Amino acid sequence: MTVETEDERDAREWIELARRGDFESAWTVSDRILERHTARPDFARPRHVQSIWTGESLHARRVLVRCYHGLGDTIQFIRYVPSLRAIAREVIVWAPPALLPLLQSVGGVDRLLPLHDGAPEVDYDVDVEVMELPFVFRTTLHTIPQRVPYLHAPASSLPGVRPRVGLVWRCGDWERHRSLPFDRIAPLLEIERFTWCSLQLGRRPQETHARLLDVSAPGVQDAAARIAALDLLITIDSMPAHLAGALGVPVWTLLLKDADWRWMETGETTPWYPTMRLFRQQRDGDWEDVIERVRVALARGIHLPPEGESHTGDK
Repeated sequence: MTVETEDERDAREWIELARRGDFESAWTVSDRILERHTARPDFARPRHVQSIWTGESLHARRVLVRCYHGLGDTIQFIRYVPSLRAIAREVIVWAPPALLPLLQSVGGVDRLLPLHDGAPEVDYDVDVEVMELPFVFRTTLHTIPQRVPYLHAPASSLPGVRPRVGLVWRCGDWERHRSLPFDRIAPLLEIERFTWCSLQLGRRPQETHARLLDVSAPGVQDAAARIAALDLLITIDSMPAHLAGALGVPVWTLLLKDADWRWMETGETTPWYPTMRLFRQQRDGDWEDVIERVRVALARGIHLPPEGESHTGDK
């Protein structure tokens, strides 16, 4: 019988609390973890699971925000930077180079630096990992910064007539189980009144359809511009879901039954993204039911803002 370590036990408890939306209790677990790792830092661990923040005050300090997690994680939690800038003297964001053009649109960033292995080439007083910012601010369900858009990109000119609906069905190698086979999502393409746009990178030969236009873009900034031109994005739990939510674009996110903690256990809406709707598996592995509910929702129609105006009212 394997005995859980303190870290494993606390991580399991934290996820259980967060999935219930009980962030207040989750932060008490984070306090225990913080105390333990401040006393016994382990720099041999992968950097994305290391505790960076030591609990010290960020007020009137030069703060380095390290973005060690995935692109979607950075997009989700960069929303805290304006709140951080309101208390800090300077905010320096050290982020993956692919995100830097887009992050230039975030309010409160004084300096943007490309993330690389090794030490940051900048002076700072205190540092924090971007996913630790909800802990810093003791976020609750009612205090999550919800104003969108907090990222901005000019909309591309896309082919076809409105409504334009984007599709993403496969994620990268990080968590392949979130993907669904193309033949599961293909029945949606039989709905003729939409212009269907694929934002899926690396489409395979069998992932084609006469009604599916390829508007994919390898760069995050270009992908953001294409998403900004959509009337709706339908996607699995992956970076484009966060990108659409941060841009204020309507997005329907298809979730596993045992979804990531940030989507919690139940509900069709999320406090993280006001323009997002969640479609959850009712049974493990059952994507057919999810797609049928999406099909029914599409039959009821989607809201279209006036031509030239975004869903959030930005011109």
